[in-house]
Amino acid sequence: MSETVLRLSIFAGALILFSTLEALFPRRQRNLPRQGRWLTHLGITVIDSLAVRILGPITAIATAIWAHQKGAGLFNFADWPIWFEITLAFILLDFAIYLQHVISHRVPLFWRLHKVHHTDRDLDASSAVRFHPAEIILSMIYKCGVVLIIGPAALAVLIFEICLNASAIFNHANLKLPLGLDKALRVFIVTPDMHRVHHSVIESETNKNFGFNFSIWDKLFGTYKAQPEAGHDGMIIGLSEHQSASPSQLWWSLKLPFAKTPK
Repeated sequence: MSETVLRLSIFAGALILFSTLEALFPRRQRNLPRQGRWLTHLGITVIDSLAVRILGPITAIATAIWAHQKGAGLFNFADWPIWFEITLAFILLDFAIYLQHVISHRVPLFWRLHKVHHTDRDLDASSAVRFHPAEIILSMIYKCGVVLIIGPAALAVLIFEICLNASAIFNHANLKLPLGLDKALRVFIVTPDMHRVHHSVIESETNKNFGFNFSIWDKLFGTYKAQPEAGHDGMIIGLSEHQSASPSQLWWSLKLPFAKTPK
């Protein structure tokens, strides 16, 4: 089985699984109809896939293979067991994604792109794919740069990419977990309740809980917030200036980064 088929199969499986679970055990009531949002998110996914093709063979996994062949990257100067290399690479790559997420909120140019993700007025499994194609391209270039510096095995990058996609679907899901399970899980990983805080309209909450896989980064760097001020049922999701049906429209979402910012 090819790398692409494997990744798509696991991605589709995770999307179906958590979409089913959130339908059975919803955490919040929806603000907008699912159909319109999901069609828009499907359209964004297709456009994102086409956008990545602009980069041609430049992918994180291809970069890892090239780095290994050329002996580039820190890991290629060490002779470690593969299990240790995969573990260390996973941790470093996860921190790099956390850092990238923080930067996307702090730098105005990157925020213009990233806010497309945050304008979603509901949060569910499909929200995990709501990223502007320009942000997807920049994200891939960033990951390739990190891989060049680290020099991990291609297998390590593949495992990380699969886990990153699956965890994004999980922690965006509108899934109600038992409170005890949520508390236990978030000791190590980001849960739906933890990540939902990040999608609050309250800016001080939007700038918290940046992690995707491990919850430790937010706790370590002071960006962790356990619960939203208004509670999960009372909190408002999205951006305060875009509380309309517009975010569920494909063209509106694609042109948002280039729209004039209100003063």
